[in-house]
Amino acid sequence: MTTAPHHLASVFVELAGGGGQGPPGVPTLLTRLAGRSKELLTVHATAVAFAAGARDAPQVAASDADVRRLEEEAVAWGEGPGPDCRRTGTALGGTALTGSVARQRWPRYAPRALALGCTHAAALPIRGHTGPVGALVLLATRRTPLTEDLMALGQSLADFAAVTLLREHEVEAGRALAAQLEHALATRVVIEQAKGAMTARHSLSPDAAFTVLRGYARSHQRLLTEVAREVVEGRLDPGQPRP
Repeated sequence: MTTAPHHLASVFVELAGGGGQGPPGVPTLLTRLAGRSKELLTVHATAVAFAAGARDAPQVAASDADVRRLEEEAVAWGEGPGPDCRRTGTALGGTALTGSVARQRWPRYAPRALALGCTHAAALPIRGHTGPVGALVLLATRRTPLTEDLMALGQSLADFAAVTLLREHEVEAGRALAAQLEHALATRVVIEQAKGAMTARHSLSPDAAFTVLRGYARSHQRLLTEVAREVVEGRLDPGQPRP
């Protein structure tokens, strides 16, 4: 297996999120890792699963749609080279899918992979700061053997991609938190404005105004924020006595 140095460098730049294309995001990075791994390692197919946190559902990408479906099912089953690799955090060498070991360990995965034309499978860990966060799965045929050099390059790709994947995950988590905080602040502001409006209209204390707003929202099975917004806009007055 030989790869031109400039081509190899361009792949690593792409996996780093460079090339002037802007922040790629985790799904795009996973797709790039799967596609570039198949190309550089000259295997039949590749798949990758990534979950930054123990409670996160793994995100899956693959070199083609059929292999992606297989890897998604492997994640659901908890069975196959990828799930095994993520659990142990160690590389899984080339395993013959026709052998007794594969049939016993992966009774659902092995026949599905064979039906896709694959005869051997391997998996390489995507490692985070505290343990494995994913796995790069290599599916090969007898014409594309899983050599030691190939496995070493595959691990380098996985290690390099891990840095960018974790960075992008942190960026996305930061954006989500910022959006939540912005929403919480906007909600708080409109409720405070509604309390002020109720205080002015009915000479209530702020606490009493909030009690009226909350009571109206509960009795009408509405969101407090919606009630507060209508009060601020002058479309609702929960403190007005009923006729």
